[in-house]
Amino acid sequence: MINRSVSATLALTLAFAAGCATSHHGSPLASDSPAATPPRSIADPAFLEQFASTYRFGAGTPRGFSVTPDGKAVLFLRSGPRSVVQDLYEFNVATGQERVLLTADQILGGSEENLSPEEKARRERLRMSSRGIASYSLSKDGSTILVPLSGKLYLVDRASAKVREVGKGEGFPIDPRLSDTGSLIACVRNGSLRVIDAASGQEWALATSEAPTVEYGTAEFVAAEEMDRREGYWFSPDASKIAFTRVDTAGLEIFTIADPTFPERPAQTWPYPRPGKKNADVQLFVSKPQGGEPTEIRWDREAYPYLVTVTWEKNAPLTLVVSNRAQTEFLVLAADDSTGSTTTLIREQDNAWIEIRQSVPHWLADGSGFLWISESSGWPELRWHDRAGKPIATLAGEAIGFRDLIHVDDERGFAYVSASSDPTESHVWAVPLRARIAPRQITEGSGLHNMTFSKRSRTSVRSSVTADGQRSWTVLDEGRDAGRIASVAEAPPFMPAPQWTLVEADGHSFHASILRPRNFVPGRKYPVIASVYVGPTAKTVTKNPYASLLNQWFADHGFIMVAIDNRGTPDRGRNWQRAWKEQSGNPKGDLIEVGLRDHAAAMVALGTRFPEMDMDRVGVYGWSFGGYASAMFAMRRPDIYKAACAGAPVTAWEDYDTTYTERYLGLPQDNPEGYASSNVLTYAKDLKVPLLLVHGTADDNVYFMHALKMADAMFRAGNHFEFLVLPGFTHMVPDPVVNRALYSRIAQFFVRELQADRE
Repeated sequence: MINRSVSATLALTLAFAAGCATSHHGSPLASDSPAATPPRSIADPAFLEQFASTYRFGAGTPRGFSVTPDGKAVLFLRSGPRSVVQDLYEFNVATGQERVLLTADQILGGSEENLSPEEKARRERLRMSSRGIASYSLSKDGSTILVPLSGKLYLVDRASAKVREVGKGEGFPIDPRLSDTGSLIACVRNGSLRVIDAASGQEWALATSEAPTVEYGTAEFVAAEEMDRREGYWFSPDASKIAFTRVDTAGLEIFTIADPTFPERPAQTWPYPRPGKKNADVQLFVSKPQGGEPTEIRWDREAYPYLVTVTWEKNAPLTLVVSNRAQTEFLVLAADDSTGSTTTLIREQDNAWIEIRQSVPHWLADGSGFLWISESSGWPELRWHDRAGKPIATLAGEAIGFRDLIHVDDERGFAYVSASSDPTESHVWAVPLRARIAPRQITEGSGLHNMTFSKRSRTSVRSSVTADGQRSWTVLDEGRDAGRIASVAEAPPFMPAPQWTLVEADGHSFHASILRPRNFVPGRKYPVIASVYVGPTAKTVTKNPYASLLNQWFADHGFIMVAIDNRGTPDRGRNWQRAWKEQSGNPKGDLIEVGLRDHAAAMVALGTRFPEMDMDRVGVYGWSFGGYASAMFAMRRPDIYKAACAGAPVTAWEDYDTTYTERYLGLPQDNPEGYASSNVLTYAKDLKVPLLLVHGTADDNVYFMHALKMADAMFRAGNHFEFLVLPGFTHMVPDPVVNRALYSRIAQFFVRELQADRE
């Protein structure tokens, strides 16, 4: 999935056209105009050092919470304030004290951690920059913890903190996990699914790869990147069986990534499915952990090639969700794990596409029914179905701004959900399963809130960031505050105070945020930078001021920073999000028309409403989909956007992956008009304003070829632009030194192009 997280790098500036550093300015201003003299910058260069070294002030915050089944302890991961190396901690609910359970240094003894290329790629899919103890798995009884570290597997006894290594097979263990019983461990090595007896440490192969293109027990690229399905195997609740995928990438194109700064190193190759071309072939099997002839789970894989979701819960059948390639029809299937036959429980359809939510289907503890989320009414609704799939009741929907399922407490009869009628906020609500009482919001304070629950106890962890910048991780015991889990993160030197507002434009109401310089002078006009994502999977306007720290630093250079959430962004209902396809003017889909139209109209409306915004000096900046949008805005609406920085942009959708692209545009052969109108290359000849293009050469999400094709098209058209090449870096690179250099470079670009005196 194209991701708006901006982790970039020190770059080599290449000029692809003569005079690429030449400023492109508009009409001259009188010398005594307030806009002609750039406002004094108060941006502290030291901020970038701290921002980068603290990994955006995220290092040192607790994460990866697990509540033990008895509710007496909470496990979590935490690094130092300027480190991504995490250690494992335990919080005692009764005493409010924490202790270190395990550190990476204890095991490695100061040695450097080793990661395989496959593990690095998997973490890239997870957007995970953590090292050390990056993940762990807790047994159902809470007594044992599985910790993978540097290619080895360790079992930790919680009571004694004793550590022992288990499973010593050849190859790096990918996605190691404990069964619920704690008796078995599974992982993938060299494409083969392996099983380990936790007691003895003995390891054996359950399914062995028979060809270089075949892997067992893994999630194929598009499942991990676009479906949020990161697993490729699932234990039955009693660990008597394992369901697992067989993924065959034969026939897919092979993409090669070489490091041009080290040409002597071997290149890495990856199968990559481009729109309209072959996808990986995915099958699902069930076997006993000890081995034997596996049973294939059968469904019409030709009609429904995508395996979207798999779940196996107590008192319930192995359940899977499959999808047609267009992602307009999903089937919820109950599988007989003995015979492999499947029965359809739900058929979900949407003429545009169906949103994927990995929280459902969720079976009730007694197996009498399950919860499912449908948008067929025009808003996501949490629905209760009986065991055969018949709908029984709608539990939550538009009335509370329902978004997703978090947890189900069967004993008390509540579903805990994420919901808010305000798309800039997120709260946790308790929704009754059977009782005739109203849903109740259980988090307070304007901001973003989430909760982690225990499966068997009533202990939970509430994670919050409020609109005024307060972050907290509170342990709740029966709803009582049992203490805070400490953060050791550094405090930012300032806290942004965005102005959140609604702007009316083109018949729609858009959420927006405005950041002014901290030395803002009323009556002065300021150049504007729009920080954009625009795409259909993320918002830029949320009441989390930590997300605005970098934008505040840019604003302090003498800019007003603006963010706008156009139609197509999530959490405003089915029709708002599906506007990408249904309101674009192309019934088969277009990925830019609606976002461009909305953003431009909203920008003009904001400029009219706030006279301090100099609408003759508007820039635009974004990463990934935001980089794509920035390039398109500059090329198609130079009347509004006078300079652009495009980071890691998709420039030709025929070159992105199948699942994401076809969801919105269909197949290229069926929608050539939509692909042409959505591609940057179509408009590269029209560039008339300064553009800074940034991309990493090792990006395996948005491949570097996108930037090269865009640069070539602009160069051939005789256009001026700047190109920052990021040698050896991927789509997500949390390197402090290069982040600092990159943001300084971007700031210099906008200062030069939007603030320089006009003669």
